[in-house]
Amino acid sequence: MKRNSFSTLFAVWAAILFSTSTFAQKKQQKPNVIFIYADDVGYGDLSSYGATKIATPNIDRIGKEGIRFTNAHTTSATCTPSRFGLLTGKYPWRQKGTGVLPGDASLIIPTDRLTLPKAFQNAGYKTASVGKWHLGLGENNKQINWNEPITKGPNETGFDYAYFFPATSDRVPTVFIENHDVQGLDKSDPIMVDYAKKIGNEPTGLENPDLLKLPASPNHGHNNTIVNGIGRIGWMTGGKQTRWTDEEIAHVFLSKAEQFIEENQKTPFFLYFSLNDIHVPRMPSSQFKGKSQMGLRGDVILQMDWTVGEILKKLDELKLAESTLIIFSSDNGPVLDDGYADKAVELAKGHKPAGALRGGKYSAFEGGSRVPWLARWPQTIKPGTVSDALICQIDMLSSFANFFQQKIEVDDAPDSFNTIDAILGKSKTGRPYLIKQGGALSITRENWKYIEPREGKAIQELTNTDTGNNQAPQLYDLSKDLGEKTNLAAKYPAKVKTMAAELAKIREAGRSR
Repeated sequence: MKRNSFSTLFAVWAAILFSTSTFAQKKQQKPNVIFIYADDVGYGDLSSYGATKIATPNIDRIGKEGIRFTNAHTTSATCTPSRFGLLTGKYPWRQKGTGVLPGDASLIIPTDRLTLPKAFQNAGYKTASVGKWHLGLGENNKQINWNEPITKGPNETGFDYAYFFPATSDRVPTVFIENHDVQGLDKSDPIMVDYAKKIGNEPTGLENPDLLKLPASPNHGHNNTIVNGIGRIGWMTGGKQTRWTDEEIAHVFLSKAEQFIEENQKTPFFLYFSLNDIHVPRMPSSQFKGKSQMGLRGDVILQMDWTVGEILKKLDELKLAESTLIIFSSDNGPVLDDGYADKAVELAKGHKPAGALRGGKYSAFEGGSRVPWLARWPQTIKPGTVSDALICQIDMLSSFANFFQQKIEVDDAPDSFNTIDAILGKSKTGRPYLIKQGGALSITRENWKYIEPREGKAIQELTNTDTGNNQAPQLYDLSKDLGEKTNLAAKYPAKVKTMAAELAKIREAGRSR
């Protein structure tokens, strides 16, 4: 009897030990992380955020099976600074040269500091950047030689693998780069790029408008070297074999993203998948052309949603869905006419790209930087969660460093807060306040938003954007006035004084945390 009792006790003890060990292993498991970064997608462009004229079922699925945020933000109302903030944890306005970059700009991400991909590398992840880059390449203030391996780029900032184009699809050079090498390069046809003056004798949109399949909007500057029937910003000569076809970009980037997932399915991976959609020039593949009833901008929204669906299918196929945290967001708010006469304005009737928000891309109002953010991780995030926690992409670095129990040095990620519990739906409390850049700086704390005085046009005529520029201070109660229609600065001067002082203090301090 005693032996049987002892055997039973030992069996129970062993079972408990095994169960505890298994639970600990499962708890400590590192999820794969895929961050899908869309381009120029507004708060109202997705059906899960109220769009009725277009449907985005695949993107919506992430929120249905996970969490959808209503108070998520970029740092800025344009792409380069938003991407800088995401990868460095530093407000872009703290560093010179972080405005919208030309295609031949030097790398602006520091290679000697902690970055988001380096945090994942330090945790044992394989990392990749696929898609739009737009953060510069090569040595500081040194002209890029496109015909030789490029010395600095995504790899030096923490990505093990990179497949990308240098800037945006409306800027030269219109080439794909894998790690350090331009793809398809023929050294007998060398590439040259210039943003100051015309080079070579290739047709331009200005001189040869009859060759354009997508006309340029007047005065936007999209009328330099013609590539694939589209005038670009900047001049390019040579590299005929290297040049992309716009209609194929989405498929090329998707194939590279899927390849990385397949090759790293047995090890934790971080994929920064930066979509070209829905930035201009909007050139969907024939699969989506004419399918949206909203013109080319609507068609590329459908293409973007399909791309996300293909990533979800790949995760299901490889049985990685349960162990993968997938996040979808955008780099700034929406813009309709941003350089090409594609009838986006006329065909958008009945659709509000920014939803109920005021402004859009380039704006200090909420439409410039409050963006969609949906996330799914079946092991952790409760399906169907909706959160109004204040979160910002700049917090990704501190949040994941904390998740991996990594120490952040004092000079790293100075403006990034740990909001991992909010990101994973475990807390309704996000960061305490947020400073955003849309021309003018603004600061939001709780329901109050203060926009500092700034000279400049109230409406940017080229894009018809409500900029938020005002020589007087602006104060809005976002809990009652999300559309920022009523300026309360005159009614609450003490609140204005307090928030202006807080903004000045943070700006002068050089760090937020």
